[in-house]
Amino acid sequence: MVLLPPPRLSLLLLLHLFLALSAPPGAAELTDGNSEHLKREHSLIKPYQGVGSSSMPLWDFQGSTMLTSQYIRLTPDERSKEGSIWNRVPCFLKDWELHVQFKIHGAGKKNLHGDGFALWYTRERLTPGPIFGSKDNFHGLAIFLDTYPNDEATERVFPYISAMVNNGSLSYDHSKDGRWTELAGCTADLRNQNHDTFLAVRYSRGRLTVMTDVEDKNEWKNCFDVAGVRLPTGYFFGASAGTGDLSDNHDIISMKLFQLMVEHPPEEENIDWTKIEPSVSFLKSPKDNVDDPTGNFRSGPLTGWKVFLLLLCALLGIIVCAVVGAVVFQKRQERNKRFY
Repeated sequence: MVLLPPPRLSLLLLLHLFLALSAPPGAAELTDGNSEHLKREHSLIKPYQGVGSSSMPLWDFQGSTMLTSQYIRLTPDERSKEGSIWNRVPCFLKDWELHVQFKIHGAGKKNLHGDGFALWYTRERLTPGPIFGSKDNFHGLAIFLDTYPNDEATERVFPYISAMVNNGSLSYDHSKDGRWTELAGCTADLRNQNHDTFLAVRYSRGRLTVMTDVEDKNEWKNCFDVAGVRLPTGYFFGASAGTGDLSDNHDIISMKLFQLMVEHPPEEENIDWTKIEPSVSFLKSPKDNVDDPTGNFRSGPLTGWKVFLLLLCALLGIIVCAVVGAVVFQKRQERNKRFY
């Protein structure tokens, strides 16, 4: 009887697959800003040509927004100010990546400054409101860079970056810092830095990834990575900020939008992306978004790290089963050999 060797090749292949998938998701997915296609009609770059100009009508600004040669100040370090800047051109890209250079700074000491600013990809534009200088019950995506904790009982560490997807039915609760409608978030030390600070927002094939570069390391750091997000095309990019009793300077230095060249499955070819509704496939109920005694959130969304851990456990289980199977197979062959 011919004895077959244990399936070592399969084990090596499984080990190689495990090592290939063991890198944290999103860690190397963002473009360097050079290899992808910069869309100038959606980008805001010094010397800010086309801002409020009839000759190059690309961007509008309102409220307290002030245009300078080096930055666009949404609000000065003064109380009760609101300002915003909005792209006039709707974006029809299905896959995109937005790089924002910004600066939040002011004279206020710890917890005596506010309130932060927001980045928008929404159906509405140039509509003032209470949510960081823009309207509530919006349609689309918002990324909030919140610098002041309104909820005294929160366990979060501020400044805090969070995302919200809205179909117009949800209201942002400032008193709870948007906790009930938060999709995902992270802490980032982004205020009063003496170096450049950046944020990247990537949307591709239903996946929303946000990363930061605020530590003067010239490298992206993962904030969150969420799948199951559906955003229509034809919405507008913008940025807004607001101050109340506390204040800060909120400056935008640049906003660069890149088109991502991504293949979509054939079944998506007939979808009218301008007609879909903003949604998240696994958005939790607001009643579940309550702090537990440890300060963590119950029923948190399945972020990139959680998906990574699930995949890691699954791969470890496969490897263990393969090793056990190989040992059993070898012992059975040795036992059969004794009968010949």
